[in-house]
Amino acid sequence: MRRALAVCALAAAAAGCGTLPTINPDMDARSSRPVRLEGARGPLSAQQSRATLARLASDGAPTSIFERHLAVEEAVVGTPLVVGNKVVLLQDGPATYRAMFDAIAAAKHHVHMETYIIEDDEVGRKFAAVLLARQAQGVQVRLVYDSVGSSHVPREFFQRLADGGVSVLEFNPVNPLAARKDWEVNQRDHRKLLVVDGRVAFVGGINISSVYSGGSFSPASKHRPDGPQWRDTHLMVEGPVVADFQRLFLATWEKQEGDRLPPREDFPPPLARGGDLVRAIGSSPDEAFSLIYATLLSAIGAAETSVHLTNAYFVPDPQLLAALMAAAARGVDVHLILPGHTDSWLVFHAGRSYYAQLLAAGVKIHERDGALLHAKTAVIDGVWSTIGSTNLDWRSFLYNDEVNAVVIGPEFGARMDAVFDGDVAASTLVTSESWARRPLADHAREFAARLWAYGL
Repeated sequence: MRRALAVCALAAAAAGCGTLPTINPDMDARSSRPVRLEGARGPLSAQQSRATLARLASDGAPTSIFERHLAVEEAVVGTPLVVGNKVVLLQDGPATYRAMFDAIAAAKHHVHMETYIIEDDEVGRKFAAVLLARQAQGVQVRLVYDSVGSSHVPREFFQRLADGGVSVLEFNPVNPLAARKDWEVNQRDHRKLLVVDGRVAFVGGINISSVYSGGSFSPASKHRPDGPQWRDTHLMVEGPVVADFQRLFLATWEKQEGDRLPPREDFPPPLARGGDLVRAIGSSPDEAFSLIYATLLSAIGAAETSVHLTNAYFVPDPQLLAALMAAAARGVDVHLILPGHTDSWLVFHAGRSYYAQLLAAGVKIHERDGALLHAKTAVIDGVWSTIGSTNLDWRSFLYNDEVNAVVIGPEFGARMDAVFDGDVAASTLVTSESWARRPLADHAREFAARLWAYGL
């Protein structure tokens, strides 16, 4: 959803060019620092951490990703890998919204929601009603929405929430007169994060909108008779790692100078809920570089068997492009699932302008049919998975606040690969031969879109 592309492109020109870090995938080979694991009772001992990682490694396909990647990921990101979590993989809007509504309805202390887009439509109004109902029952509700992403939403929608007691915060207002600090129109909050009572968190690619009213593997919904369903992926997390997602939300609230509110048990005593190993990663232009970008490149550089990426907006920088081609060159099975059609003409054709290079290097490309792809996921070597809001483009890596969950383990990796295989089955394989036969008009569109790649 790139409704404010022109505004952001102009702002990018005015603000100057950012840079991406140089990531050396071999730097993990020089690191002897042990991987740090934490649980509900705090840091695990070195022996417990080694035993946990050894079990995960023995349960999956042979890979040295644990030894070669996880230590450097921790050194780069700073947040620990947390044990004792339960993760539930959610596909598309209906399942995700049901789980969100159930969690909000059960809230006792607070609901913290951060989203790029919340629409004034059937789904958005249902969320508004649920949030207002909980606020009326004494649950403190805080909502952060992005000024550009939700720029088309009437002011009255948010005023109704505020009048009902919900603390509403507009992220980096487009109107400079409404800015609470420096005017930073090019820095956007692209996160999709919901934290309830500090016990459960939702993270992924799904905005609050009726475009998600139907499932992407079923016929067009009655809600969207004029177009295909949106294909997206989300994650529900319970367990000690929720505290790290909570810290990310509260940091945004404080940075944006939201109303000072008394704490309402934001950090309850952590409880183990399952056996999943999870890391919360947030990225922001306020950091020296995108932490999600750094850890993804490190994971691709450590891959030995497979790299499976699904992404809605693919405009790779030279280093990501090189990492994918290098992985294919060393025999890694590299597959990309990208949109067959999209809501952003420029991004779509800019991404396609890289196909020839990737195909020549042995990367396999699939374009998703029958749905508008909006998911942002990866599964590497069947054991390292990530789900979040981050696209594989310059805008996500340089200008957006993003949030991802990294889940380590072969069991969850198998679930991710099963979802990936389902999307492959619903996609068209792009071959070098078919790509060479595309119309000349497509060449022209790709050339023109490529000129905008840095600002997309």
